Amino acid sequence: MKLEGPVGAYLRGVVDQWLMIAPKANPGMLEMFRDRDASPLRQMVPWAGEFVGKYLTSAVQVMRVARDKALKTWLSEFVGILIELQDEDGYLGPWPKRHRLTNTDALGGNTWDTWGHYHAILGLVLWDEECRDPEALACARRIADLLCEKYLGKQKVQLVDTGSTEMNLAPIHGLCLLYKKTKEEKYLDLSLQIVEEFGASRDGQPLAGDYLDKALQGTEFFETPKPRWESLHPIMGLAELYWITGNNTYREAFEQIWWSIVKLDRHNNGGFSSGEKATGNPYHLAAIESCCTIAWAALSVEMLKLTRNSVVADELELSLVNSVMGMHSSTGRWATYNTPMNGVRCASAHDIVFQSREGTPELNCCSVNTPRGFGMLSDWALMRDEEGLILNYYGPSKITARLRGHLNVTVKQETEYPVAGKIIISVSPSKATEFALKLRIPYWSSTTRVRLNGKTVPGVKPGRYLSLVRVWQEGDSIEVDMDLSLHVWEGARDCEGLASIYRGPILMTYDHRYNLDNADGEQQVRDTKTWDPVTCMLDIPKLDASRLKPKRVAWTDWLPPMLLLEVEGESGRTVRLCDFGSAGEAGTPYCSWLPVTNCPETQPFSRENPLRSGQV
Repeated sequence: MKLEGPVGAYLRGVVDQWLMIAPKANPGMLEMFRDRDASPLRQMVPWAGEFVGKYLTSAVQVMRVARDKALKTWLSEFVGILIELQDEDGYLGPWPKRHRLTNTDALGGNTWDTWGHYHAILGLVLWDEECRDPEALACARRIADLLCEKYLGKQKVQLVDTGSTEMNLAPIHGLCLLYKKTKEEKYLDLSLQIVEEFGASRDGQPLAGDYLDKALQGTEFFETPKPRWESLHPIMGLAELYWITGNNTYREAFEQIWWSIVKLDRHNNGGFSSGEKATGNPYHLAAIESCCTIAWAALSVEMLKLTRNSVVADELELSLVNSVMGMHSSTGRWATYNTPMNGVRCASAHDIVFQSREGTPELNCCSVNTPRGFGMLSDWALMRDEEGLILNYYGPSKITARLRGHLNVTVKQETEYPVAGKIIISVSPSKATEFALKLRIPYWSSTTRVRLNGKTVPGVKPGRYLSLVRVWQEGDSIEVDMDLSLHVWEGARDCEGLASIYRGPILMTYDHRYNLDNADGEQQVRDTKTWDPVTCMLDIPKLDASRLKPKRVAWTDWLPPMLLLEVEGESGRTVRLCDFGSAGEAGTPYCSWLPVTNCPETQPFSRENPLRSGQV
């Protein structure tokens, strides 16, 4: 893969400014494993053991997309150090011997030790897939062996009894991945045992999320016992168990949970969670934690693999071009903990500074995890099925995939998408061959036009894949023209009387920086602890949806947004709206729920239009 344009720029920044320097600037990421049994013990947050695995997972997936040789060389050294820090019994966490995998610490508090080991397994398995590193795979297997030794069997302590179950049941996902690679039966046995523990209770109170049975009953995710975001990782184990066993109940439960989140807890910017959990209210203005959105994207990748539903890919795009871009500095130097719909952007190192420690001044749950939002493009940008290739990602790029045997196909895109709707796709197989190339037609693009080698392709329908079957050869070209007409999602509940405006997949946002000529009135001191999250102290002119005639304009000063539009507000005042990913970059407040009148007829949620938006 070679990505250009805004996504490519973010990737280069994340690699150079964070992934290449994070471990050496925060050496405690690794060193906490070296001195875990020494006195005095380190002061650590309960989830400290996750940092190394989340970093490795992010870095490997970004490496797949960015193809950065220096990053690959560094990660080879990093993995070697990590493997050396594993104890003989397989333990690879930061806690002393008598607390290993008990999920408790020396002060009687809870730790997320099995959660940390899950992330280590995931990172090591991904590294092995990329580099065929038998030592990395062996390291992951030793962790799994230790988990089985400690928890497998009815006569042993059950994992669900060790606390923090949303987090500490997550190894089911890693165990399933290892089973698929090794066919080690005990890994599958422990996975199935954990599924049984999903429904465990004590004194009538649930101990875990009951993800399988509640979902099969049609219970909305936010109404389940453990709707925190960490639950999405054990839920991913259900998808893997479907692939392993063929048991359709796992798939049914997984799909029910995914659709429930889209309907009730995925926000206008593609982010997930309100105050770190599902609440059943997509208009809730509480914090949208970056880790929650990354977990949501990972869940969506699995949903796309299961269903091959183009609407799922639309959701991944929505999260990428809005929330994932919005949670990162364009330089790649920092990322957020909270990427709110209305508010300001704060670096996670400031927002959740309580997680910093000696040796890990910049580490927190989000800082090591957010690059994965870009890295997961390696999983969904271009996919393969039994008929050929599925193109989900649009943007300036060049992607080469092995179709079968020694037959490779290169798909090159020349475009400004998502800023502009025209995409020119060149298809170049290593030799002429017949296969299907399926193009994602977004559900919000009402009238998409497609031409193949200059001839119009009929039957293009929104919210579906357009399958082009032919003998492809060098020089074949496809032109796609997306409909980037504005579409509007009318708000409710916390956002009653407001609306979100989209141009294609991009959420348009009012940023103070681009509207200083509207900043009239008495000056006030901003206090984000007490301000109204609906207005963010901004006097935003009302917009009339029936009269919106957007004009794309350039920002001639430094630090331009990806997209800037001018529209007319009340009293003829000019209002400038930027893309959500750029909003707040300079520290100014912004709003993506805007005062809009005469909205198009409210659209109910449907699986064909999960944004509920109508064209203006």
